[in-house]
Amino acid sequence: MSKHVIITGASRGIGFETAKYLAKRDCFVTVIARTEEKLNQLQAISPDKILPLQLDITEKNSPEIIQKHLNQLQLKIDGLIHNAGLLINKPFEKQTDEDWNRQMDVNILGPARLTRDLLHHFNEDSHIVNISTMGGFQGSSKFPGLSAYSTSKGALSILTECLAVELAGRNISVNCLCLGAVQTEMLEKAFPGMEVPVKPAQMGEFVGNFVLKYHNFFNGKILPVSLHDPS
Repeated sequence: MSKHVIITGASRGIGFETAKYLAKRDCFVTVIARTEEKLNQLQAISPDKILPLQLDITEKNSPEIIQKHLNQLQLKIDGLIHNAGLLINKPFEKQTDEDWNRQMDVNILGPARLTRDLLHHFNEDSHIVNISTMGGFQGSSKFPGLSAYSTSKGALSILTECLAVELAGRNISVNCLCLGAVQTEMLEKAFPGMEVPVKPAQMGEFVGNFVLKYHNFFNGKILPVSLHDPS
């Protein structure tokens, strides 16, 4: 039977490529993003397997919309990849409360809310994968302008450890991948002009394989996935 995986932030970069890879592996993939045009482009690649859902995960009714989607299609969840992220690159002294609140809302509160409100839709032996950054990995190199982003992603790492304990009785595994530099739009925003060897399609394949297979080997782990800094 085909597995069903939900990916947030699927309109570009790693989320986009992970969805493509999973569809090729005969998975149904619910792809979530705010941009309808990008989602339609993604669905066109595999119309039978890719299921677009346009919404903003920070909206309080987003779990309700996803629940309705699952019920209509009679789908349960085998994998949930919290890939959506917001990065505001700004010196610490110039970061406003709004900058902090927006990044916390997308990077930690959104994943926590969706996980909590979708729990009864998970199959047993399912896997939640939180996508963090090396900047949110304790002891890694840190960079100016990314304090709020790295802090919010570090909180996602701790949430991973907590949920692995909380959800063990439901047979749901939870792990966190702290990704290093990948040649995405987000990297270009954080480090303009930088070129790195890891491409989104390569990381998408890794993340896709991880969500399908590696909950058999890991639970509650914060795993660095990086060739080198920057985060």
